[in-house]
Amino acid sequence: MSPTENTATPRLVDEAAADAPLGAVAVRTLCDFAARRGDLDLRFTPSPSGSEGVAGHGEVTSRRGAGYQREVPLASQWHGLRVQGRADGWDASAQRLEEIKTHRGDAALIADNARALHWAQARVYGWMLCEQLGLERIELVLVYFNIDTGQETPLSETQSASALRAHFEDLCERYSGWARQERAHRAARDAALRAMAFPFPEFRAGQRTLAEAVYRAHAAGRVLMAQAPTGIGKTAATLFAALKAAPAQGLDKLFYLTARTTGRQLALDALARLGAAGQAPTRPVLPLRVLERVARDKACEHPDKACHGESCPLARGFYDRLPAARAAAAQAGWLDKTALRELALEHSVCPYYLGQEMLRWSDVAVGDVNHFFDIGAHWHGLTLEHGWQSALLVDEAHNLIERARAMYSAQLDPAAFQALRRSAPGALKTGLDRLHRQWNALAREQAGDYTVLPEPPGPFTAALQQLCGEIGDHLALHPQDATGGPLQAWFFDALHFQRVAELHGDHSLCDLTRTPHPAPGTRVAQPLISLRNLVPGPLLQDRWSAVRSATLFSATLAPMDYVADLLGLPADTLRVDVPSPFAGEQLAVRVAPHISTRWTDRLASLTPMADTMAAQFAAEPGNYLAFFSSFDYLAQALDRLQQHHPAIPVWAQSRGMGEPEREAFIARFTDSGQGIGFAVLGGAFGEGIDLPGRRLIGAFIATLGLPQVNPVNEQLKARLQAKFGRGYDYTYLFPGVQKVVQAAGRVIRSEQDHGTVWLLDDRYARAEVRRLLPAWWVVDRRPLG
Repeated sequence: MSPTENTATPRLVDEAAADAPLGAVAVRTLCDFAARRGDLDLRFTPSPSGSEGVAGHGEVTSRRGAGYQREVPLASQWHGLRVQGRADGWDASAQRLEEIKTHRGDAALIADNARALHWAQARVYGWMLCEQLGLERIELVLVYFNIDTGQETPLSETQSASALRAHFEDLCERYSGWARQERAHRAARDAALRAMAFPFPEFRAGQRTLAEAVYRAHAAGRVLMAQAPTGIGKTAATLFAALKAAPAQGLDKLFYLTARTTGRQLALDALARLGAAGQAPTRPVLPLRVLERVARDKACEHPDKACHGESCPLARGFYDRLPAARAAAAQAGWLDKTALRELALEHSVCPYYLGQEMLRWSDVAVGDVNHFFDIGAHWHGLTLEHGWQSALLVDEAHNLIERARAMYSAQLDPAAFQALRRSAPGALKTGLDRLHRQWNALAREQAGDYTVLPEPPGPFTAALQQLCGEIGDHLALHPQDATGGPLQAWFFDALHFQRVAELHGDHSLCDLTRTPHPAPGTRVAQPLISLRNLVPGPLLQDRWSAVRSATLFSATLAPMDYVADLLGLPADTLRVDVPSPFAGEQLAVRVAPHISTRWTDRLASLTPMADTMAAQFAAEPGNYLAFFSSFDYLAQALDRLQQHHPAIPVWAQSRGMGEPEREAFIARFTDSGQGIGFAVLGGAFGEGIDLPGRRLIGAFIATLGLPQVNPVNEQLKARLQAKFGRGYDYTYLFPGVQKVVQAAGRVIRSEQDHGTVWLLDDRYARAEVRRLLPAWWVVDRRPLG
């Protein structure tokens, strides 16, 4: 599972001596660390792909004459640091070294910070050649090659060997000082992790079993699936065990990935209790650099400004102030979103991009699953680029199936496209009309409201690709149009659609959904075209192979074959099902066999459901959660309960709830409170919230949780039946019951809790459903009273 060693980044070993060799570093890495200058500038510039860049280099070097050397390997030593790389081209007769960079658009628009980096690389290679060949002077040429026009823009300077040597040594001195600091940090970190003790006086029941399984899996470099009951302390157990195994693994990074914001905070709380960066006053300081990553829009200090120095003060001079901010951040160690923001503003740099830099120098990164699993995920890309030895902890891993499906799916809405046609610059009209005609052709060919295509339609995707190229060229020449407006937004959606289309296979579905009316200005109702990932496993296999070890844990990973199949886990994945520490007498599980929540029975279910809730509340007043399959069903049930039992206090989840509203909803659950909170199953309150003791004494689950029967899910069922032989179970039954068990898990959070769960549907009496419920539940089908 380990990626091959890569000397492109400073993976530092644990030599004790301060003057021990520092190993090898690539020229680009050295310059990226020590030579960047000027503003952060994220104005959109269409850039070549990796393959286009390689082809562009080949085109430039093919134009050179005889004796021109390509990809010249060079290296130089400086006080135990070996700097190495390959110069793009060397003309010995002219004593000219070329550094070639491919681009699109006007070369004059290449950001100054990028130019500074490119010149630094050219000068380092220039010194290496001077040293190797004994040259006193050398001509350096920075060649910008436009891959669309084939035009070269050469920038030239002549440098003395002495000046280049001084430049090289200055970069090495700054880098090596940091590298020695990092080596000392790594040694101290690993020593502390070896000596680290569990942060509680004793393990909870089942917690030691989980921790031991995680430690063994990570020490062996394996993937582990761990199902463990809610409330035993999975977060603390998995973090403790994975960190304990890190020194022997030679681990560079531990990524803790969550699907919910609440999961991030639980991880940070556990790390603080372990003593990370002195966050737990009663424990020894654990020299562990912890970084929390949030979405860019949530970290932005100036959402009304663009990300470049002419607009945002935190982007202006960013790279000039970055070294001091980076050093302070490394010293601080604890970088949750609040601490990172405060430190960044002290140094007048952007918090988000300081966090992006500090990912390279952190030991534990806590963030959303998309950071590692999404198409083009940053954490995955850096892991491959730098050859990091990384490990994963994936919290609430049952959510990864749907999240991964969404990451590898895309759709194009004709309404957004037609709005773009009306507002786009005239230079793009031909390409937009070309795609418009192909969209009309799809509409004419579509039979029925929903149509499945065998693959993405070739003429449509070809027209889309051509249009994207034209938009990219336009934005390169007219950067004022790349300021977050509708053109850029649609362009990014179209690029994502293209990328997903390139990955299309039997794991995905291409379909057309008829829209009800033609868009303004059109005579044909163009269909919504979707690329839907059904089985993310084949697309995730490179993620599992990129890390040394991984643990996926949740209270609901059963059946494990279902999760392993859909996530494409390695064949040798380990499994552990931790027995519950809770006793059956702690939780009264009641089934209401007289209630059906099927679609056709919804109206008839409302009164008996309200009466059951009221009877339970009268028998044991306190705080309850009631879960429903949709907001509409929730509203109907809430209205019926208030009509028939108006004395019971109620509060309800609403569509699009913001964080303050969610916090207010949770705040109603107090130790002395009474009432019923209404929520949607699978939503924000169905998992990831902790309401121990009297804060929550029961739950009503008014659904089996089954996904809606619709044409898309029926296609999914057919595909999963053909692939795994379990179409209905994998599409409907297993995902539905997982949500139910998660929601019910809010009730019992410790060995001291007691509560009641009502399963309000007659199907809970079926054997195939009962087998999927936790083994420690004792289900009672007798009526209340």
